[in-house]
Amino acid sequence: MPGIDECLLEAMTVNGARGAALIEWTSGLALGMAGEVRDEDPEATAAETAELARMAAEQRAFAALGPGGGKSGADDGTDGGTDNGGDDGTNGGGNGDGRDREPAVEDVIITTRTCYHLLRFVDTAFDSGVFFYLWLDRREGNLALARLRLRDLCRGLALL
Repeated sequence: MPGIDECLLEAMTVNGARGAALIEWTSGLALGMAGEVRDEDPEATAAETAELARMAAEQRAFAALGPGGGKSGADDGTDGGTDNGGDDGTNGGGNGDGRDREPAVEDVIITTRTCYHLLRFVDTAFDSGVFFYLWLDRREGNLALARLRLRDLCRGLALL
């Protein structure tokens, strides 16, 4: 299983990739960064991106609802090409106290006139809020392919 540095380097091979980071969303701490930074302050970039991820992850409006309002089964990564900003109900459910082990949101996509910003939540063995951030040049990048590559990278990431 690849570690943080290997995953960041692999993310930078995605067409149009300008920058990548692994960020802990509750503290805003960057666990690793590669490539360019949006501004000259990498710590501020990590903190601002973490704030966005935290807002999306904690919003009840994005809570996972599968068929019948509960868990719907295993996620095989084949969602038919549709994405409503949430997931297919596999991450929801929870333990009844409102605190799920992982956010119901799979990823957050922000588009600007020149860039795509993709935030992908990483499932970890410990109770943590970690996400992978990938910044793409819109002219060179393919958002659908980048999302698939990032999903695969996050599945194989070894966080110890």
